[in-house]
Amino acid sequence: MNSLNTEAFTLFGQHILWSDMTGNILGLIGLALGWRRSLWSWPVQFVSGLVLFAAFYGHLTGSAGKQAVVMVVALYGFWQWNRGRGGAGDGHISPRFASWRERAALVGAAAIGTVAVALLFTAFPELSWDPWPDAYIFVGTVVAMYAQAKGMVEFWFAWLLVDLVGVPLNFANGYAFSGFVYVIYGALVLWGMRDWWLRSRKSPRPVLEGAPA
Repeated sequence: MNSLNTEAFTLFGQHILWSDMTGNILGLIGLALGWRRSLWSWPVQFVSGLVLFAAFYGHLTGSAGKQAVVMVVALYGFWQWNRGRGGAGDGHISPRFASWRERAALVGAAAIGTVAVALLFTAFPELSWDPWPDAYIFVGTVVAMYAQAKGMVEFWFAWLLVDLVGVPLNFANGYAFSGFVYVIYGALVLWGMRDWWLRSRKSPRPVLEGAPA
């Protein structure tokens, strides 16, 4: 797996590794498939995590551990979408808005998770390059993937909040390639958000027992 950490090319003075390029491109494809509500979104996200896990394992333990969590969430998402296929009548899941209780749970999990992970990264500096923003991006990604697994439109908002930190942070730290990838992520997020929003309004609502159809 050492070949994953060899240089693919140089961009704006930044040395782009095969692992970084492959993982980011697969991540973009996975997000695009998520917009299309394709079940293949999850295998692609899993492979993206697997590539980055293989690249990090052995010398960047914290980064490898984060990718392991991403792979577990991808497996959960595949299971959820496989169960919910056909809900929209077109063979795919039916997008929906989260309830206020679910939104509060997502925000609470993101806030508590970010603090907990940041404190862990602070206590063990070898696990992270910058504890607080790294924890925010990592926890935000996991929360977004969980919301995506549940078919919630809010998952796009979670991705957008991750991008708002990820884009300037990557450019500021000289990671131009990753920064450009996050810009593309942002465009996909806005497009996907609009599509899921409109589809959620067209989704059939369940009729309560005893109520007129």
